[in-house]
Amino acid sequence: MKKTALITGAGRGIGLGIAIALAAEEFNIAVMDIHPDDVVMPALSELRVLGAGVLYCRADVTDPAARAEALAAIKERFGHLNVLVNNAGVAPRVRADILEATEESYDWVMGINLKGPYFLTQAVANWMIEQREADAGFQGCIINISSISSTVVSPSRGEYCLSKAGVSMATQLWAARLGEFDIPVYEIRPGVIKTDMTATVQEKYDKLIAEGLMVQARWGFPKDIAKAAAALARGDFAYSTGQVIMVDGGMTIPRL
Repeated sequence: MKKTALITGAGRGIGLGIAIALAAEEFNIAVMDIHPDDVVMPALSELRVLGAGVLYCRADVTDPAARAEALAAIKERFGHLNVLVNNAGVAPRVRADILEATEESYDWVMGINLKGPYFLTQAVANWMIEQREADAGFQGCIINISSISSTVVSPSRGEYCLSKAGVSMATQLWAARLGEFDIPVYEIRPGVIKTDMTATVQEKYDKLIAEGLMVQARWGFPKDIAKAAAALARGDFAYSTGQVIMVDGGMTIPRL
């Protein structure tokens, strides 16, 4: 029986890269995103070409009812869930100095990047525990996509940094709580990745990369994150719960 993975924000970017990698690993794929069906149709078609059973759950991760409906749809379609990838995330709509940032921006970013995934994980974790108790051979894991911004300071987007630091702590919390059920929880911490989110600052990072920002002097790509996610989903790091996988080209290595 094929395993099933739920990936939030998989209509494009890093999430889609992870979905493609897991489809190639013969997972069924449930995509949760906010875009209309026609927008994500090319991505879904690409996954189906790889042989995956595909379900699109159009849902806002901040909406409790939408989260519950998505999980009910996955249960009805596939009957089980082995992997949750909390990938959906946003940057502030406006990069504002923390002396001027608004509460509205803070609440919006924290809701999508931290609160929504936290409670989606809660629901999925309880379902995984049920599956584990019903079948001792059940294999499941949870993968959180954070950012180097969980530790690297950007005063022009403080709410984003705080949200990702929260994701890092959430990884530790869920890893500790789910250990007794042998459900590992991991964090992938990307560096500067070429996606729609970074398109507006491409020129800035092109210059920084050329000046030596990373040890490996190039942009990261969604496929770099996807390879790490596939290894975790396969169970290659089954005895490493709570650990952080850095995918940042060596950017955060302290250097003189």
